[in-house]
Amino acid sequence: MAKKQSFDISTSVDFQEVDNAVNQAIRETQTRYDFKGTDCSLELDRGAGAVKLEADDEFRLTQLMNVFREKLARRNVPLKNIYESKIEVGSLGRARVTFGFKSGIDQETAKKISKDIRDSGLKKVQVQIQGDELRVTSPSRDELQEVIAFLKPKDYGVELMFGNYR
Repeated sequence: MAKKQSFDISTSVDFQEVDNAVNQAIRETQTRYDFKGTDCSLELDRGAGAVKLEADDEFRLTQLMNVFREKLARRNVPLKNIYESKIEVGSLGRARVTFGFKSGIDQETAKKISKDIRDSGLKKVQVQIQGDELRVTSPSRDELQEVIAFLKPKDYGVELMFGNYR
């Protein structure tokens, strides 16, 4: 019997890189002219997997969000894996927002990816959902590479990572 080749499809966020991006954004807000004399803060909550941003008003909050997104992008944190809460304007005009991070592929997205692979026309490719990742197997490495090339341009709302290629 021929040996099966496989790879895993997953998604994740490196929280050390998120922590570095938070620290860089804090440093930049302390030195930027438009943030002088303001009370803006970024706070990483590792337990909840979220970053809380707070500023004096909604305009400064959007500026702070842009700085933070830029730092995340420079640290190669996938921006597709970020979801933002609605901007809340509290007492005295203070505004706050929470950035959350998706780790793992949810069941609905996994089923959609699996269906797309089955509908792609590759005959001997099999897909198994294993928790928050997918395993794709085939007797041919060429077909696995075709699956990767097929999935890369598609948008599923998360950054797909292909690993464990055996």
